[in-house]
Formats: sequence, structure tokens, C-alpha cells
Amino acid sequence: MNNKGEIVIYQREDGKAEISVSLHNESLWLNLNQISDLFDRDKSVISRHLRNIFETGELCREATVAFFATVQNEGGRHVERQIEYFNLDVILSVGYRVNSKRGTQFRIWANNVLREYLMKGYALNEKRLSEREKELKTLKAGIQLLERSITSQAPQLDQAKTFVNIISDFSKGLGIIDDYDNGKLDSKGLTEKEAVLITYEECKHIIGQTKDEFNSPLFGKEKDDSFSSSIGQIYQTFGGKELYPSIEEKATMLLYLIVKNHSFIDGNKRIAAAVFLYFLNINGILYSQDNTTLIDGNTLAAITLMIAESNPDEMETVKRIIISILNRDGKS
Repeated sequence: MNNKGEIVIYQREDGKAEISVSLHNESLWLNLNQISDLFDRDKSVISRHLRNIFETGELCREATVAFFATVQNEGGRHVERQIEYFNLDVILSVGYRVNSKRGTQFRIWANNVLREYLMKGYALNEKRLSEREKELKTLKAGIQLLERSITSQAPQLDQAKTFVNIISDFSKGLGIIDDYDNGKLDSKGLTEKEAVLITYEECKHIIGQTKDEFNSPLFGKEKDDSFSSSIGQIYQTFGGKELYPSIEEKATMLLYLIVKNHSFIDGNKRIAAAVFLYFLNINGILYSQDNTTLIDGNTLAAITLMIAESNPDEMETVKRIIISILNRDGKS
């Protein structure tokens, strides 16, 4: 057992493959060594499959890869390093590519689970969960994220009580306890139109304008090229279809990636918020006809801090919360 999750393959007496999956925080993350052990293949083979998966666009690296601090024994010393981990989507994709006995066992097991899912409407280990319970759980996780943001960050803010009001309004607005239909968090935005393409150069200009407001020589200083990657990611397509079809989805992913990629030595959250607002504005949805903004400053601070405080396996919950807020405010 490892601290991120475990997959154990064994053979039953009848000769059929059986797999036990252990999850951490209801998600599964394995590193390169663990995936190599799982499928009994050299790391170079697994690395090649991973490279092909991401280069062909089968999966999005930003959405399926995370770095976790792991303590390793190096020459008798315990050294903590940031190790790359891959989620269950990646593990499944590799499993369908690997040519080994373990890979065959894994595919047999996965096919049986998928067949069971299609026949009964739920996976073998998820029978007890109904859609209503899943939605309720998702929203509760979202509220806990917001509350965690307040606990961690509110002492530095003048308007912490506004954060509490956001949580309260958001919970009541969705009506999750008694009304299932109104209780679903949105996964899709309302504004499906061709988005204006913002460039890296435009965003650098925004950073330059913003920098004057902060007395920090390190503000906006890039550590790598991940900022440019974050901007380009929101326009990606797969099979001729956009990965993020709506303006709300693109804006949400843009904010999330800039915050989480830590592209700058200083100012990541402030830059992310500024570029997020610029994207909404240039695409014509930041201001309504009566000149009110789609999202106010306190809500923007709340969702930006929520992203910063969230764990990688909470990404989908975070995205759905932000899209729901943008959709809700867009209707008002």
C-alpha cells in the first residue's frame, strides 16, 4: 500500500483476473515506478506510452497529472522530492496499450467493470451511490473548499464575512438539500460562441500594467514557460471539437491553470485574476447592459483563493463551482 493509492492484480481459483483498487481521498494517483510495477513493464516503455497519450491529445496533461511531495531514501538520507503522479484516466489509458500478461489481466478486469457499468448503470464498487448523493457530496466538497479558503486566507482580508455570505448564497441558490433538479452543479457554461483569442503578449502587457500597483521586483517574473501554455490550453480541440466549448468554461480553466501552475515567482493569484477578468471582458460577458459586472471583487477573491487551497483531485469540483457561479450571475 502506498499513500496515494494501490492497484493489486491477482488470479482467482477459476483462473479469472481480479483486481483490488485502493483509493486515497476517493481518487487514485500512481507515479511512473508504480505504473511500471503494475503492468510489469520497463519505465522506458511506460514513459513512451505516456508521451503518446499526451502528444496525441487523448488526455490533457494539466488535468490528469499532479506533483506530490514524496520522501525517498537516497544514500541513507531521507530526501523529500516532488514526484509526478498520474490519475486513473491515465492509468486506464496505459493499461489498454501495454503488451504484457499484467496488461491483459488489467484489460479483462476493466472490460468486465465497464460491461457491468453499462448493464446496471453503476460500477461494481459504486452500487450504493445514487446520482442525488453524488451531487450532494460534490456540493458539500465545494462548500468545504470555500470554508477552507476562508480559514486559511481570511485573516489577511478585510472583508472575510463576505466570503461567508458567498457560501450561504451559493448553497441556497442551488437548493441541493430538497430539490434535486436545482441541485446539480453546472459543468457547462451558458455562452457558447467563438471565443476571442487572447495572446501571451497581451497578457504580458496586462501584467506590466498591474505590476505598478505592487511594490515587488519579483512580481510577474516567470519561472518557466507554463504561463504561455496555460493561455493556449483553453483553446485546445480534440476530434474537431473544443475541449472547453463555452466562454465560462474557458475562463474557468484559464483562472485555474494560471493559479495552479505557479508560473511566476510572485503574484500568481493576482495575475490569474487580472487575466481572467480581461478574458471575460474581451469576450463581452464581464459587464451586463446596466453596466454591472458579472462577478464582483469579493467573489473573484473567493474563487481564486479556493483554487489555490484546493488539492489536485478536487479540480473538477472547483471548476463546476466557478462555472455555476458565472452561470448564476450571468442570469441575474
